[in-house]
Amino acid sequence: MSHASISWLDTVRSYFDKRLLWVFMLGCSSGFPWVLIGSNMSGWLKDAGLTRAAIGYFGSVFAVYAINFLWAPLVDRVKLPFLHAWVGQRRSWILLCQCVILICTLFIAGVDPAKSLMLTSMLALIIATASATQDIAIDAFRIDTFPKSQASKLPQASAMAVIGWWTGYSLPGYFAFVNADSIGWNGVYYGMAVVVGILIAFTLLVREPQTHREELQSQAEKRHNEVVGNKVVAWLSVTVIEPFLDFFKRNGVQVAVTLLLFVFLFKIGEAFLGRMSITFYKEIGFSNEQIGHYSKLIGWGATMFFTLLGSMFNVKFGIVRGLMIGGIAMAASNLMFAWIAKVGPNENLFLATIIVDNFTTAFSTVAFVSFLTILTGQAFSATQYALLASLGNFGRTTLASFSGELADYLNDWSTFFIITAIMVVPSLVMLYSLRHYFTDLLEKRRNDDAKLDTSNESN
Repeated sequence: MSHASISWLDTVRSYFDKRLLWVFMLGCSSGFPWVLIGSNMSGWLKDAGLTRAAIGYFGSVFAVYAINFLWAPLVDRVKLPFLHAWVGQRRSWILLCQCVILICTLFIAGVDPAKSLMLTSMLALIIATASATQDIAIDAFRIDTFPKSQASKLPQASAMAVIGWWTGYSLPGYFAFVNADSIGWNGVYYGMAVVVGILIAFTLLVREPQTHREELQSQAEKRHNEVVGNKVVAWLSVTVIEPFLDFFKRNGVQVAVTLLLFVFLFKIGEAFLGRMSITFYKEIGFSNEQIGHYSKLIGWGATMFFTLLGSMFNVKFGIVRGLMIGGIAMAASNLMFAWIAKVGPNENLFLATIIVDNFTTAFSTVAFVSFLTILTGQAFSATQYALLASLGNFGRTTLASFSGELADYLNDWSTFFIITAIMVVPSLVMLYSLRHYFTDLLEKRRNDDAKLDTSNESN
């Protein structure tokens, strides 16, 4: 059955799947640390009098998201004592990371970042590392829950992950900014610790997915053991080498490199804009309460709606079309910020910009996450998705640390946002030139997983 032959009513009904609720709940856990050490911390540091460059450099703690694929094999293969037997492979890693985030959040709540910037940075780095590790397990949980043979479920699961991410990011951020002036940022962070406790409860409520992962990994170990003749060395080689080797074998070296380059380029413009957005809002004249109301609360609602709309579009018309439309709109929406820079703190324009920006971000992200999911295999879903997501995150976690320097150098917000729009263009050219190959690739991945599922059912 083709995508377009599915009725809109059937598309809507297919969302009533409790597995999508699980993905949403864990998506909240994935998004929350980004407000904890991202926009909340940027607002706190700005109120404390730090410079734009200093705020930009503080964000370099997010660089760990760009390298989390280095330890992703451990999340795929290492069974945590006690926790694994209690909650399973994926949830055990998520639960451990959430406990680390809770402890560090309580410590941050008791410090003054202006006076203890180094300590705050170290705590933020630990939170970022735990969060990046948690993301590996959460993404793998989603991929394991929905096999690629269920093609229509991939955009839906991606949508629920995105909606959950933005819920975990925007709602706590909204409450933080609207209360920051009255209770202070320290009080806000004690409230954030309560949110972590709620997220831990979410993790205990969801159910561990059933997969063929361990069987496929055992088969890989047997193959490696025949070559090296040592079980320990075979385990290590399967853990560290096989996930990356499998990715390049499945795609071919040339295509694999091209895919990695596309993933790297697609989100760079959005990354630079996102890192400086809170600083821009404050400098242009918006208050903490306005930022919380428009950027967080209304932005969250717009993201919820447009993510669902984007996922339905991807279910009916395909992921590649969603990527192209979302990418073009994402580049164009950055120009709205340049308009605000010229006009000043106009609330109506601010509202329009937030709606347009959230539409484009949600639409493109659903297609992007679905696309990355298609590229992974069942045996090493955590490692392979982490490799792809790390490249996608590299712009907003590492390169975007220089966004403050670029803004200072240009000394013109309009020019800054125009440049962020241009940054998206190379990836769109690449996507268009390879669009037919991408479509064939998506179909091949679905067929491969369907054959594997059928083979295991017959056995």
